[in-house]
Parts: sequence; C-alpha cells; structure tokens
Amino acid sequence: MNKSELTAAIADQAGVSNKDAGACLDAFCDVVASTVAGGGKVAVPGWMSFEHTIRAARTARNPQTGAAIDVPEKAAVKIKAGAKLKSAVAAGSAAPAAEAPAAEAPAAPAW
Repeated sequence: MNKSELTAAIADQAGVSNKDAGACLDAFCDVVASTVAGGGKVAVPGWMSFEHTIRAARTARNPQTGAAIDVPEKAAVKIKAGAKLKSAVAAGSAAPAAEAPAAEAPAAPAW
C-alpha cells in the first residue's frame, strides 16, 4: 500500500475527504519525525512505538577483503510493534496458511 492508497483508506474509514486524511497523515509523520529527532519517544499503546537510539561505534569487516573498517557512532530509529499489531498480523496470516493444501514430499529418485 502506498501513501495515496493509505490516505484513501483512512479517508474512507474515518468518513472524511482525501485532502483532510492526507493532512492528518502528514501531520502524524511530521510530529513523529520531530519528536524522535529531538531524542523523544512516540508510543501508541498496543500498536507501535518509535524511539531515538544511538548505535555504538564498532569495528566491522569487509566481506571481500577481510579488512577492518571503523564504523562511527550513528543515530537511528528503533520501531517496535505492539501486542495489538502483532496479534492482528498473526490472525491475518494464520487463516490463509491453514487453508493452503499441504505440500507433497518430492518423490524419491528411482535408481
């Protein structure tokens, strides 16, 4: 789902215009970005949380040459799914998997 599809779905669900839903979505994204960039945390209980974190400096290896590379400290965003989101995903993915026919084992070669 892209941004325009998400905006349309929000507008339909909330009974508002696409323009109003788009403005709300943009405002939500702006508030989350500015809060997390400022070192804060945004949490929607049971749904999702966004948190500012610092990745420590470390030494990595170039997989082709094996040479050591110093990776500096870096700011990052930690996003965690809440219990309600996890259960919604589990419930949504469990139904199609249960309906799918079991895969047959490949036949043994006739040597």
